[in-house]
Formats: sequence, structure tokens, C-alpha cells
Amino acid sequence: MKQRLVQWVEDHLRAAIGSMGRLYRHRLGSAMTVLVIGISVALPTGFLLALQNMESLTGSWEGAARISMFLHGDVGDAEANELADSLRDWEGVVGVEFVPPDDALAEFRQLSGMGDALDLLDENPLPAMLVLEPTTGLDAADLQTLTTELEMLGPVEQARLDLQWVQRLDAIMQLMRRGVWLISLLLAISVVLIVGNTVRLAIENRREEIIITKLIGATNAFIRRPFLYEGVWYGLAGGLLAVILVEGGRLLLQGPADRLATLYQTGPLLHGLGFQGGLAVLLGGTALGLIGSWMAVARHLAAIEPR
Repeated sequence: MKQRLVQWVEDHLRAAIGSMGRLYRHRLGSAMTVLVIGISVALPTGFLLALQNMESLTGSWEGAARISMFLHGDVGDAEANELADSLRDWEGVVGVEFVPPDDALAEFRQLSGMGDALDLLDENPLPAMLVLEPTTGLDAADLQTLTTELEMLGPVEQARLDLQWVQRLDAIMQLMRRGVWLISLLLAISVVLIVGNTVRLAIENRREEIIITKLIGATNAFIRRPFLYEGVWYGLAGGLLAVILVEGGRLLLQGPADRLATLYQTGPLLHGLGFQGGLAVLLGGTALGLIGSWMAVARHLAAIEPR
């Protein structure tokens, strides 16, 4: 049993090293195939990484929602502050900010650019307002229920949930996510076809050798093994090139992204693949190469038989 295992390992090592040697002897054609595979793998990887960075930058959509509570005109500052203190103890509420009418008018004057028109008013038309921050993780239904409960409070004239832009942004991200996965699927199929066609050409170029090998009693598994390893090497090298391209592109954009993050006082805008991401790309490329070579071998090797 041990001897058979050692022989099995030696056969696979021999096939792996031999297939690597053949790729090296045809290094120009092999390099072009690896380049095409690397670009095909790098494109969806870069798209997925960019989408992940966008989701990390925007944070939790539901957590970004705010509830604006407009109070009745006869509610004073003391009563508004008392209401704010009581709301901070509610379940699902992180914080409450009281905005007096004068502060709201000053902010509106600054943002609207209608200072001259506002000066013509005899009194401040804006009511006092409470801005409530819900707990992160609440879905749209929970937020709507919370808004309805707040609107039923006596001092509150109207409660408005600022969620529409969040829902629109979430819909855009879902559309982008689905588009990226569709592109990834198409490019993965192209990698399989590229490797399969390359291995098919290698089989045709070695047709006479395969026939002679079968004549002396070699099994299909023995003949198939080097071609499968060729697909593995193509996929592994393409995956490694994809990691280099993606990380290289990220490093080129890191400087401007860091300056932009400093201006907006946010965290890092670009995150790399990391160890797990890089390993996933390598394994994915290797798997695609193996699938492509297996399909080509299964289809064309069985058709080559000695006459």
C-alpha cells in the first residue's frame, strides 16, 4: 500500500514537472495565454473589490437613515428637550438631537442662499425639530413602524423618515452587484474556453506521441495527467497575474484616494484583496484552468486511438 502511494505521488510529480517544462519550452505562447487569463480574471476581481470598497465606504444603508420630527409651534425649548431625553431611552434609538427654530432658520439661510427673502419675513416660519438616529440594522419596515409611533406623540406634528435616498442607493448597488456577477460569469466561461482550446491544440500537436504511448499499454489516466497539469499551471499563473494587476492598480490609486479621504475626514477609501482574497483568486484561477483542461481532454483524448 505504501509503495503504491509513493508511486502515485511520483507519477503526479513527474507529470506536473514535465508539463511545466513543456510550457517553458513554448514560453512565448504560454505567456500570451497566461496574460489573457490574467486579464480575464483581474477584471471581475477588480470590479468586485471596487464594489466591496463602495459598500464599506457608504456603510450600513439602514443605519444612515434619520427621522425628522417637526414639533407643534406652541412647543417650547424646555418641553422639546424633555421629549428628546425621553426618546433617548426608547428601544431602537441611538441618539436624538434638538434643533431650535432659530438654528434651523440659520442653517436654511446658509444652504438655500435666500437670505434676502428671509429677511422680509416678520417671524420665523420654521418649527422646532428633533432629529432621531435609529439603531443600525433596522430594516425599512421597522423604521416605518418607529416613525408611525413617533408621529402619534402629542408634541409631534409630523415625523418624516429620510429613507428614500437610502433605498435608491441600495437599489443601485444591487443592480451593480448583479451586473458584476454576470460579467464575472462570462469572463470565467471565457477562461475555461481559452484553457480548453490551448490544451486541445497541445493534444493535437502530440497526437503521434499519444498513439505510440497507447500502443505500448499506457492508460488514458496516465496520458491525461500532464494535460490536466498544464491547465492547472495556466490557471494558477493567470490567477497570480490577476492578483498582481489588481493590487498594482490599487497601489496606483492609493495616493489620490488617501488625499480624498483626508479632505472628507473619512477612513481609508481603498482596501486590498488581503491574504484570503488573494488566495481565493489563485484557487479560482486554478479551478478554472483545471475545468478547461478536463473538458478538452475528455472530449479529444478519447478520439485518439491506434488503428
